[in-house]
Parts: sequence; structure tokens; C-alpha cells
Amino acid sequence: VQLQASGGGLVQAGGSLRLSCAASGTTFSINVMGWYRQAPGKQRELVATSASGGSTHYADSVKGRFTISRDTAKNTVYLQMNILKPEDTAVYYCNADLVTPGGLQYRAWGQGTLVTVSS
Repeated sequence: VQLQASGGGLVQAGGSLRLSCAASGTTFSINVMGWYRQAPGKQRELVATSASGGSTHYADSVKGRFTISRDTAKNTVYLQMNILKPEDTAVYYCNADLVTPGGLQYRAWGQGTLVTVSS
């Protein structure tokens, strides 16, 4: 499976960006898709997840500003980021939790897309 993330860039504080991540090359079921981020010198942290059943989860730091959505037919997950802050600057990674027909689960990661928010 390949996860291709796009949509990162440079934006001023208060602005918006929309990230996309498309999964390809698999026939396995995808349970959860999500976004993580890693700022310079910090550990990778959860941003938001979207389960196949429709439930979503957000980090407290992005609640009310970010919205995760998903097109299951296209195996694509989106992250709409509004009211961006300089502390949102990070490399954003998408991931997908896949389930094989035999019930094995594994996580695939995308290559990351850089989001830079200037003050």
C-alpha cells in the first residue's frame, strides 16, 4: 500500500490549509485513517483520526479548528485546518490501519507533508 499526502505549504497565522492523503495499491480493508504531526525537536503526535464507522477523534490542541473527513470509496482522508497557529508548524503524516482477509492488522504511513505557519 502507498499513502500519498499533499496540500502542505506556507501560510500566515489565522489562515487555512487542506491536506489530502490517498491510499493506493491495496485491496485490504482500511479501518482507521488519520493524521499525525511532528514538529522540530518534538515527538510525533496524534492530530486526528477517522474510523470506517464514521467516528472521529481529535487532539485537544486542534479541536474546533481542524476537521478530518474521509472518502471511503477513494480511500482518501482529508484534514481541513483553519485558524492556523505558528505552533501548528510541523511535518504532517497520514496513516492507515489495514486489515487483511485473515484478520491481521498493520499500519501504513505516508511520506509527510510540511506545514509552516508564519506569525
